[in-house]
Amino acid sequence: MHPWNNVKKKVISKMSQENIQDSLLRFMTCGSVDDGKSTLIGRLLFDTKTILTDTLTQIEKTSKKRGMTAVDLSLITDGLQAEREQGITIDVAYRYFSTGTRKYIIADAPGHEQYTRNMVTAASTAHLAIILIDARKGVLTQTRRHSFLAKLVGIPHIVVAINKMDLIDYDESKYQAICESYKAFAKEIKLSENRTIEFVPMSALNGDMIVERGESINWYKGPTLLDILEKTTADYAGKDKNFRFPVQFVCRPHASDDHNLHDFRGFMGRVESGSISVGDEITVLPSQYKSKVKSIQLGDTQLQKAISEQSVTILLEDEIDISRGDMIIKSNDVIEPSKNINAMVCWLSETPMASSRTYLIRHTSRESKAKLDKIDFKINIETLAHESITNLSMNDIAQVSFKLVDVRESSTPPPAMLWTTTKVHGNAPRGSKSKSKELFPNPPNGLFVEPIALA
Repeated sequence: MHPWNNVKKKVISKMSQENIQDSLLRFMTCGSVDDGKSTLIGRLLFDTKTILTDTLTQIEKTSKKRGMTAVDLSLITDGLQAEREQGITIDVAYRYFSTGTRKYIIADAPGHEQYTRNMVTAASTAHLAIILIDARKGVLTQTRRHSFLAKLVGIPHIVVAINKMDLIDYDESKYQAICESYKAFAKEIKLSENRTIEFVPMSALNGDMIVERGESINWYKGPTLLDILEKTTADYAGKDKNFRFPVQFVCRPHASDDHNLHDFRGFMGRVESGSISVGDEITVLPSQYKSKVKSIQLGDTQLQKAISEQSVTILLEDEIDISRGDMIIKSNDVIEPSKNINAMVCWLSETPMASSRTYLIRHTSRESKAKLDKIDFKINIETLAHESITNLSMNDIAQVSFKLVDVRESSTPPPAMLWTTTKVHGNAPRGSKSKSKELFPNPPNGLFVEPIALA
């Protein structure tokens, strides 16, 4: 055996532990417009010395053209021409960097309300959200909206960064007042339940409390932003939930020269939540066929246990009919199918959501048509009051009810196959080019809506 194979197996074995993703942290910045999100990311990349020389040279030139005496670090993530011209973030910008301790993927989300859908895209894969607040303005409407969406998508770690402390002379009392205001709001929306919330005063422009502590905020004794990022575990809400394994591909290598693979039948996919071990009894939905896990494979390595976020191949003791889109669960996990779906949604289409239209409910690779039964209520972000409405406009957050179309009326899979819901789709306006976006992890408390055209 080649020595590299032993090394590879040791690495994969290490990855199979509970800290499988602790080496990589996905986080995002969000909050109201002009709170300093792009500048914060630029400062973080600059102070960790992860900006390429040619990139730094380019933004120095752009800054001089604008008459600035210092480098505008926000330009590092604002790549679109419209963003540079307007001085705002429109699209989601992703940046990678490493500190030597761990690796990071940053998502810079726009603050403008009209680009909330782009913020949702960034939130769908984040382990941690940095919610920026301008120290001069305090908690604003977009601060509340982005915090609510962070809770809705299930981001487990929240860092509230009170930015631009230099513009209020690093006043500790004002910082504490903003912290108390946000804590009260977080309690109202139950954001502080089952997740950590940390507060940091900072100045992204001057670099205080980002990577280095600086000398201006001596009254703050807590960790810097980078210190928090370094110690945060990269877990998510689905880690401790029931086992869910949507089958993405049935592996049958008939053409293989290896005769041992002639009868190979493996079910490939990603563990969306929970864990599974060799010998566990499983049930396949919707067929209700039962079997036991014979083996679990990750590449060429045999595993005794697979956990959430791992992409593995599962082999069963019995030859049963399983297809792409089926769901494998543990047999002791009781699930009741339903044709009625209640969900908290954020409407992302410019065309209002209406009961006259037909929508698609998607679970993994299966879809079923559905009708909007009713809009239970809309949430007023300012007051958190429940408001009665008949239609949902773009960026509205509301609780809605869907009724799945009878199987006989649809060529799509029967509703009994839709055990959980990860996406809701609706009719798109003519000429739109909407693209389906997969949410990760599966939202525990709600759904996000992206319009597509129905045939």
